[in-house]
Amino acid sequence: MAIMTEFLNLIVPITVIEEKYPGGWERCLKDHQVAIGGRVWFDDYLFRDGAMNPIAMEQLLNQWWKLGFECYAEKEGKKYWKDICVYEGTLEAAPMPCEWLAEEPASQTVYLKGHAMGEIKGRDWDLIDDWEELKFPGN
Repeated sequence: MAIMTEFLNLIVPITVIEEKYPGGWERCLKDHQVAIGGRVWFDDYLFRDGAMNPIAMEQLLNQWWKLGFECYAEKEGKKYWKDICVYEGTLEAAPMPCEWLAEEPASQTVYLKGHAMGEIKGRDWDLIDDWEELKFPGN
């Protein structure tokens, strides 16, 4: 499976969430319930949250650091993404290396290395349409 990317993408392997997120995967889903289908989506292997600007992404990263995730580390003088990867869809690359993430730039998707790309999971466009109708009635 693969996940759609757009703007700035914070991506975490679900196995790492199960291990490090307080309350595990179930709690992570509950904590992000209101954003699922909007700015949060996931497949069988990867969780994606996102931001449209670097300041918002920095805030997301800080939240995950506080939860006990080691977002990045350093090896031989070079930084690399560890528990989390920030993938910049518009640049079609991660600003630091991410050993566990594979990308498919043609479809603007990423997937967990070692697994087939398969079906793409992403934004729930019906949810967005419903939100727009609620926010702007009569349009």
